[in-house]
Amino acid sequence: MTMTIDKIGFDNEKYLKEQSMSILDRAAQFGNKLYLEFGGKLVYDYHASRVLPGFDPNVKMKLLKTLEDKIEVIICIYSGDIERRKIRADFGITYDNNALKLIDDLRDGGINICAVVVTRYNGQQVVKQFMNKLERRDIKVVTHQLIRGYPTNIDLIISKEGYGSNEYIETSKPIIIVTAPGPGSGKLATCLSQMYHEHIRGIDAGYAKFETFPIWNLPLKHPVNMAYESATADIGDFNQVDPFHLETYNITAINYNRDVEIFPVVKKIMLRIMGKKLVYKSPTDMGVNKAGFAIINDNLVQQAAKQELIRRYFRYSCEYAMGVTEKKTVQRAELLMKELNLTVFDREVVKEARQASIAAQKKGKGNDGVFAGAALQLRNGNIITGNNSPLMHAASSLILNTIKELAGIPKNIHLLSPNILKSISYLKSEIFNNNRLSLNLEETLIALSISADFNPSAKVAIEKLKELYGCEMHSTHIPTPGDEAGLRRLGLNITSDPNFSSRSLFIT
Repeated sequence: MTMTIDKIGFDNEKYLKEQSMSILDRAAQFGNKLYLEFGGKLVYDYHASRVLPGFDPNVKMKLLKTLEDKIEVIICIYSGDIERRKIRADFGITYDNNALKLIDDLRDGGINICAVVVTRYNGQQVVKQFMNKLERRDIKVVTHQLIRGYPTNIDLIISKEGYGSNEYIETSKPIIIVTAPGPGSGKLATCLSQMYHEHIRGIDAGYAKFETFPIWNLPLKHPVNMAYESATADIGDFNQVDPFHLETYNITAINYNRDVEIFPVVKKIMLRIMGKKLVYKSPTDMGVNKAGFAIINDNLVQQAAKQELIRRYFRYSCEYAMGVTEKKTVQRAELLMKELNLTVFDREVVKEARQASIAAQKKGKGNDGVFAGAALQLRNGNIITGNNSPLMHAASSLILNTIKELAGIPKNIHLLSPNILKSISYLKSEIFNNNRLSLNLEETLIALSISADFNPSAKVAIEKLKELYGCEMHSTHIPTPGDEAGLRRLGLNITSDPNFSSRSLFIT
């Protein structure tokens, strides 16, 4: 299943035009104020860019820029995610740090932040430290406690002891974007709480939801929607036909289980707050989502989504090996693959990486008794391989082999200076007391950049690193932190088998 990453399946300009019009039309329905829940990733939405080739991972920021004179932003973060240091996989950073990065990204885009809401706060000390950090940088922070009986005890929720106990956030623009680092952060509850306070003050305010996935006007078993299911396998989300929409309009629309399950309750809460002004008859009605209308090559999009299903399976398999996810998550991802008759070998780099590992073992080339292989597919479809050795990790070997290929440099030409390698080895062994001398990718790239000062071949090769962005890569072993950091900076779509690169439990 070959993917050419330069082909386009999604029209960003059409999407921006239709999506901004949809949001403005919805805001006009409610008069004074619209609280718009932003699901998914507001910036750097790499999942969307992988399954919708041509999708700009920052198109949502561009969307906000088109509306900037009409919007403000509230960021929600669940206190439990801060406490357990939940990780956002795309960046390898915690949700609290991702919230800080999100604030920086929005400010850089000229978007005003009203406040950060810490939801279901229970006085945790580590959460208090996070709040202090924000407040001492002049960022407003409010806390929302868990409301007893939420979300079914509507009489309590719509009262002074419920939403009324939450601090009201002052806003001045007609559209308030409510976003978060990840799912389960309390965005919906924050929107409804703000609506309650607005109506107490005599201000008409409404609610709508913006999200990319699932795409409501694609079939239930379309690979793009199935890829979303796989992306949320760890939290148990699944797609389904919206029964309320089907019953009301006799139109099949796709939503996900949490929105369908909570809709009757949300509808009752909104009716209590807004009276007869409520316009929603289904979860799909709540949405303003136009992504499906910007798909211009469905075949290409389906191929890309199938690749994402395989990537997710590998990611969960590795997370299970590392003890951070459950076996049922891996099994669910595997079942979704099987529904489309996919195997791991539909990802071409998998077979090549495993063959590179076998070849290394036959030659006796490895490190610490482990023989690792890696493979990378270039934009033209060619596949390059590498393997580990006492000198460098498989990822390091692969990247050097690849940029040599792109630069037309013969294989026997060395890019790294022996003197630099000797200095790094001395630093690791004698200064840092590290007996693992094999260079990870981050160390290798630093050595390459130094070598480029006096090695013309290295200087030419280093420019070719830019061409690796968006290429597919597979490793037979879980990347070490140093490998992962380098691979993420290069923008590769990396998967790996759930094997460890060393027998040591502590790996750097």
